[in-house]
Amino acid sequence: MTTALEIQDVHKWFGNHHVLDGFSLRVGQGEVVGLLGPNGCGKSTVLKIVCKLLSLDAGEVRLMGQPLSALSYRARALVGLCTQHCALYPDLLPAENLDFFARLYGLSDQDRQHRVAELMEIFELENFANTRVGQLSGGWQQRLHLAVSLVHRPKLLVLDEPTAAVDVEARMDLWRLIEGLRDSGTTILLTSHHLAEAERLCSRVALMRSGKVFAEGSVPELLSRIPGQAVAQVQSEDKEAVTQRALDLGWQVRQQADQIRLLLPEAFSLREIVDALDGTQVSAVRVQAVTLEDAYLELVGESALTV
Repeated sequence: MTTALEIQDVHKWFGNHHVLDGFSLRVGQGEVVGLLGPNGCGKSTVLKIVCKLLSLDAGEVRLMGQPLSALSYRARALVGLCTQHCALYPDLLPAENLDFFARLYGLSDQDRQHRVAELMEIFELENFANTRVGQLSGGWQQRLHLAVSLVHRPKLLVLDEPTAAVDVEARMDLWRLIEGLRDSGTTILLTSHHLAEAERLCSRVALMRSGKVFAEGSVPELLSRIPGQAVAQVQSEDKEAVTQRALDLGWQVRQQADQIRLLLPEAFSLREIVDALDGTQVSAVRVQAVTLEDAYLELVGESALTV
């Protein structure tokens, strides 16, 4: 697979704060790679460096095989950026916003007209053609923002928590649009706090902590690193008893807030779990297949406690 973006051993300091500590990542053409991690781990800093909005202090970034440092302004033409905060002109119409940014990127008159019409159709904006952007809902504004980030046909689309500020219905609509871009071969680097979003959209996920990648792989690969086939979340007034019973059964135990998470060696039924924990004052049990959230807690989460 041809490499679209390669980040090698990048370091970034803000004063005495070492934000990126040897961060490395490769994104192949046509891949959707998700960056996941807690607030302050350096996700947005990585994206700003890739978009040439921030300089790095050490390391190297290569975009489409060329050093980012040598691309100057041209690098911005290779990247499309969509963040959770819409960078649009509220007094303009949707097509006028698209046309304005197409002019900034130097599209010819003919190409600009064609591209604006194409994106208005793809993103289903025709019904709002005569509505000023400031009068659109947050979800439709974000839809237009995504369209604007694609107006110049970038080689790499960077999405920084693109659905964080919209409601559930709008989020689902944006997911479908991003899935369409993914299926058409668009290369995407995505950050998100919605683990379900990454699980649905990404071909590969990099889990970050303390300015570096701690674990990386496809969702199935990351799930395979969890020492269990299912997870039971248990509430009990006698956590020690539940913990000891689970350990006696050979189940691994993790503590999360006021709940105990049991990593089960197989997908037991709810009845089998309740019967196995009989006598330990269990008040509630919920069982589900392992998800990317479980992989995140297992591989990155500092609150997970192995007993």
